[in-house]
Amino acid sequence: MQFQAFLVKYAEIGVKGNNRGMFEDALLRQIRHALRPVEGKFQVLKTSGRIYVQAESAFDYEEAVGALKRVFGVSAVCPLKQVEDRGPEDLYRQVVSYMDQVYENKNLTFKVECRRARKNYPLHSQELNAKLGEVILDAFPEIRVDVHHPDVLLRVEIREKINLYSEEIPGPGGMPVGTNGKAMLLLSGGIDSPVAGYRIAKRGVKIDAVYFHAPPYTSERAKQKVVDLARLVARYSGPIALHVVNFTDVQLYIYDKCPHDQLTIIMRRYMMKIAEHIAKETDCLGLITGESIGQVASQTMQSLAVTNEVCTLPVYRPLIGMDKQEIVELSQEIGTFETSIQPFEDCCTIFVAKHPVTRPTLKSIQKSEARLDSHMEELVETAIATAERIWVE
Repeated sequence: MQFQAFLVKYAEIGVKGNNRGMFEDALLRQIRHALRPVEGKFQVLKTSGRIYVQAESAFDYEEAVGALKRVFGVSAVCPLKQVEDRGPEDLYRQVVSYMDQVYENKNLTFKVECRRARKNYPLHSQELNAKLGEVILDAFPEIRVDVHHPDVLLRVEIREKINLYSEEIPGPGGMPVGTNGKAMLLLSGGIDSPVAGYRIAKRGVKIDAVYFHAPPYTSERAKQKVVDLARLVARYSGPIALHVVNFTDVQLYIYDKCPHDQLTIIMRRYMMKIAEHIAKETDCLGLITGESIGQVASQTMQSLAVTNEVCTLPVYRPLIGMDKQEIVELSQEIGTFETSIQPFEDCCTIFVAKHPVTRPTLKSIQKSEARLDSHMEELVETAIATAERIWVE
């Protein structure tokens, strides 16, 4: 059967009370944006607490479903047959036709679940359940009823038109992007940070990103890898403004002036300072990192506390309690893993110390940073002023 419409379901938005309309409208905008690259023409509309996507031309079914499955706020995508209300007898025929076209193998169990949103329909919901079950059994003797664990749950909604559907393709859930402000993601070429961006975007936060590039120690391929990762995250989060900061001179100056066992922490503090500066200039309300407690030396509790000290904006760490395998599995699920493991070094791994400090104190780090004179301020200002902005969709 060639479906020409989808019912798009949401979950969390439904409990938003008087604000629900605002969240629904945001979801409509995200759905329209997600469908833009899909071949075909679509109408996305909202009626009576339902969101529909209707195809107005030939379209690629798999591509359309794939796009809808990546929209935050969508709990399920239901391929839908909509029919005009021409009375119960016509509905019986339409239901039999639906079951015949959708399920070639009739050796299955089923249950009918009717919802009568329009109360002037001549039959009540329970009467419809019984009658539609009867006409399906009459049409297909091999089909059996199972009201507890059916193979097929046929849903029938009596509205202005009548909706018939029996498949619910899971969506990502969450909240529509843009309904909860904007934050700046520190995006590296690793596994963790793209997953962190995905998880925060899922809560309705629009994502910008900053990447610290260190030529010639990191190559253009490393930079392109990060652009590719941003593009993969943008499939879920929507367009991302990626700020590429040339960090080489800052790193070399720290390397020259500071104890090497503290390099990672001090460099990380300057990354946070620069990221926060760009975040404030672009109206972001917080920073996002892919840090997880204890994963590496710079992510111990002591290290995180020292890193946080330079920030005035909140720092969101959605992976903080996850282990590496959980993060890897999520990166595979969202499609960033294979790109993340490409063997191009980022600036953090190039300058890492052999024996980095794992329990730094703020006092010791600040003492080391005191060796960095006003020249460091100039280097930071130059890095910010020369940052490249790449629009990624």
